[in-house]
Amino acid sequence: MNNQELLQIAVKAADDKRAEDIVALNMKGISLIADYFIICHGNSDKQVQAIAREIKEKAEENGCAVKRIEGFDEAKWILLDLGDVVAHVFYKDERSYYNLERLWGDAPLEDIRSVLNL
Repeated sequence: MNNQELLQIAVKAADDKRAEDIVALNMKGISLIADYFIICHGNSDKQVQAIAREIKEKAEENGCAVKRIEGFDEAKWILLDLGDVVAHVFYKDERSYYNLERLWGDAPLEDIRSVLNL
């Protein structure tokens, strides 16, 4: 599976659990950490955990080993390391506080509309 396919699987998983304002940043040439960042949020602790759990399960079902998960119990900012794709699942207030989109403002947005249930 290539990075683009993994990105689409993770975005669809987040969307399936009704994650809000899903954004995918193309980090190639900007960050050594990953090729793509996914940023989204949920409106409750349970929803944030459900989004993260779904991303993890769908990645594993498709043969991608999840390298690390941080922040699951607190459910304010859950980070899922899928290798070349890193997913940031925030609680709504935390997302606006950390504002990763502004921090990585020089990263181009990836077009994920075809994956989303609009």
